[in-house]
Amino acid sequence: QVQLVESGGGLVQAGGSLRLSCAASGSVFTINALGWYRQAPGKRRELVATTTSGDSTNYADSVVGRFTISRDNAKNAVYLQMDSLKPEDTAVYYCHADVTIAPYSYDYWGQGTQVTVSK
Repeated sequence: QVQLVESGGGLVQAGGSLRLSCAASGSVFTINALGWYRQAPGKRRELVATTTSGDSTNYADSVVGRFTISRDNAKNAVYLQMDSLKPEDTAVYYCHADVTIAPYSYDYWGQGTQVTVSK
C-alpha cells in the first residue's frame, strides 16, 4: 500500500498564488508518474499536470504558463505551484501516483485538497 498526503490548498483572490504538496509513503515501490487532477462541482475529474520518472511534464491547456509541476525524488514528493489563479481554477485538487509494487502497477489517489479562488 502507498499513502499520498496532500497539503497547501486554501482560499485566495484571483491573481494570487498557491503551492500544493503531496508526499508518498508506504511499501517498497517505484514511482512511475506523479500528477495533479482536479474536480469542480458538477464536473468530471480532469488532469491538471503530470510528471514522469523521466522528468517529462504534461499540462492541461487551461493552466499552461500559470502552473508548474515539480518533484523531489528523494522525498517521493510532487508539488504544484499555481500562479495567476482564476475563479475557474476553483476545485478539489487530487494528487495521483502511478506506482509499481513488483510485479504490478497501481494507481493511488490523495484525499483531495480544496482550492477556492475568489473574484
